[in-house]
Amino acid sequence: MTRPWPDGVATGVGSLPGTDIAEAVKLVLGELPDFPYLPELPARGPGADLIGRGAGFLVDLPVELYAANWKVTARRGRDARVTADLMERDLDALTGLAAGYAGPLKVQAPGPWTLAAAIQLQLGGAMLRDAGAVRDLTASLAEGLRAHVAEVAARVPGARVVLQLDEPALPAVLAGRVPTESGFGTFRAVEAATAREALAEVVAAAGAPVVVHCCASDVPFGMLREAGAAAVLVDLALVEDLDPIGEAIEAGLRLFAGAAPALPPPAGAAPSSAEVAETVRDVWRRLGFPLSALPGQVVVTAACGLAGAPRDYARAVLAACREAAQRLRED
Repeated sequence: MTRPWPDGVATGVGSLPGTDIAEAVKLVLGELPDFPYLPELPARGPGADLIGRGAGFLVDLPVELYAANWKVTARRGRDARVTADLMERDLDALTGLAAGYAGPLKVQAPGPWTLAAAIQLQLGGAMLRDAGAVRDLTASLAEGLRAHVAEVAARVPGARVVLQLDEPALPAVLAGRVPTESGFGTFRAVEAATAREALAEVVAAAGAPVVVHCCASDVPFGMLREAGAAAVLVDLALVEDLDPIGEAIEAGLRLFAGAAPALPPPAGAAPSSAEVAETVRDVWRRLGFPLSALPGQVVVTAACGLAGAPRDYARAVLAACREAAQRLRED
């Protein structure tokens, strides 16, 4: 699927500090006018967190919060209503504040493997332990995200929606590192082909370009490309082996380069746009690609979500990423 974002732009990963969704949407639209996104505010509590928000997209698969864990339940309850209400508020804020916007607009949701590793079965244990449950979850998520992307497109008619799948647990799922409920063991590793099939099902259903966000040192770039992802978002500071990135880019995958720390350093200052741009340039040079090709292949982002950062730092990071993208475009 053709990418809808222009050359040399920046965007955000997803989460921001605070609890005021209108304020957060204004911040994103102001600092990232060429590639904004619908921000997530986990400080609002259960239902605004990564897993609870993701559970809200599931169709005919009700989930509730039990003993601090999200768990499959027999019927939709209060937790599901709270989650749905938070999303409705988010979409209402976006609809009002992004009226007249035309261009790429990103929304985020956890991917099937991160949800399967986190949501518990009714009888206990992560859904990851049951292949049939994972298939049901994948189909449910695919249907829900198809509807979500369509609703965002309808609410902001000029937007070209991009879906980001957050898969922080994917490398652990593939390597058999996800702990069991007792904490004394781990679930069996999922075969790459099985993981690819589930991701491909969600990607195909989205009806929009998909970016997979995975902050780890062992991101499976090749598998994500084969699943149909248009791009992969990574924390550049965590990547140890550049060869898989280079191979994936040569095969057509775009890179969302996480180049600004998500949390303030000890000194407390946000990186400058020059520092962010040089971080991206350095990786691009090491990959062996010409700098002239960088703006068309790379989107600049923070290293991860900014929910844990002070508001002023979060704003400064978004601005630095936007200005760094402009610097790279002008190189």
